[in-house]
Amino acid sequence: MIRLLVSAPASGCGKTAVSCALLRIFRERGLNPCAFKCGPDYIDPMFHRACLNVESRNLDLFLSDAGTVRTQFARGCRGRGAAVIEGAMGYYDGLGGTTDRASARQLADTLDVPVLLVLPAHGAGLTLAAAVRGLQSFRTPCRIKAVILNDCSPALCRKLAPMLEQETGIPVLGCLPRVPEAAVESRHLGLLTAQEIRDLDGRLSALARAMEENVNLARLTELFDGAVPEAEPPSSPPPKRCRIAAARDEAFCFAYAETFETFAERGAEIVFFSPLHDAALPERIGGLYLPGGYPELYARRLSENAAMRRAVAGAVRAGLPTVAECGGFLYLGTALAAPDGERFPMAGVLPGEAADAGRLTRFGYAELIADRNSLLFRAGDRIPVHEFHRWDSTENGRDFRLRKPISGIEWKAGFAGGSLYAAFPHLYFAGSPILAERLIRAAEKYGAEHGTDGTAEQNHAAG
Repeated sequence: MIRLLVSAPASGCGKTAVSCALLRIFRERGLNPCAFKCGPDYIDPMFHRACLNVESRNLDLFLSDAGTVRTQFARGCRGRGAAVIEGAMGYYDGLGGTTDRASARQLADTLDVPVLLVLPAHGAGLTLAAAVRGLQSFRTPCRIKAVILNDCSPALCRKLAPMLEQETGIPVLGCLPRVPEAAVESRHLGLLTAQEIRDLDGRLSALARAMEENVNLARLTELFDGAVPEAEPPSSPPPKRCRIAAARDEAFCFAYAETFETFAERGAEIVFFSPLHDAALPERIGGLYLPGGYPELYARRLSENAAMRRAVAGAVRAGLPTVAECGGFLYLGTALAAPDGERFPMAGVLPGEAADAGRLTRFGYAELIADRNSLLFRAGDRIPVHEFHRWDSTENGRDFRLRKPISGIEWKAGFAGGSLYAAFPHLYFAGSPILAERLIRAAEKYGAEHGTDGTAEQNHAAG
């Protein structure tokens, strides 16, 4: 099996382009590849899915422990011939950017996976060797197995490769030259999402062709060949305990594949719906999940769908167990401003209006501390979370304490009750499965009490 982690000295070096090109090539060669993303990113996995038409899993050593990460990796690799893990930020950049905890390097070490280093070649020569030597010696083992030069012409690659190999002892497999027709635009939270990009398939094919023409793929296959990680055989589906409605559309697209897998493994049937396009919530549900995304870009359309806003507001007020993260939290608020500043009414379940803060706000990992019991939490619980948003609310709640892991900075946030979690922090249910169990238990109880689990129909039939 081909196994590799794609990393780089910093963000913006071309990791996503190289990862997607490799995934496309492996798929076309019949290797049935799988994809992973180091860290809590939602957008890059969308590109992996576009390459493969399969889910891409996140592997995060802050949001989950090493055992969970190994299990997720092994599960994803089952039955595959290649696995590509896309790193995050720079190779050693972990918590706070000042430690290597939860970095791409720690992930490679945890999974015992070799690393393909993407090295931007524009504007440097011998200094590139110094940069690689620094990466090699900074931690032991460094696990860097080979280099690909990015944004580099074939002629420049032929000039630089012998020097880099002599100075570092690491093979240079070739280059990925600039492919203008494959360029992808960015905005405030990163790249545009895969579904927004015109002719994404053609762009990915152009990247793959450029790599096939300029990278020694036979050598890559040889260097990164390794054993398939052992995984437990899949278990039988559990009995259905409840139905959970999960928002999924252009506005609500930031959800981990592992979240839905974790729900399903505990007996929840996931029913997807669209706050943009549907007029009502799915029938016979016992719970509601509103993940993050880009509701600010669709504020007018979300507001114009008044039937759905009323349906969600009525369900939450009636006690339907509800989890609303980040974008979902904004949707439950009073109003949401579009990028041009125009304000639109939202569900109105929570106080506060949200608008562009002009920068990422409270960005990064944190620890969520619960001071009292609620839907998902028990007093004293400490759960790792992640925040990733630029829009901010005038009322973020005060039911939890959030603490930065390095600086120790604390702030209050979130709304919690017996049937509600609503806050900016994203939860990672695969890493904290007790939260999934508590949600499903509440949804199961709600369904039994309100007849949404089929109990009412069964009782009617029996009568």
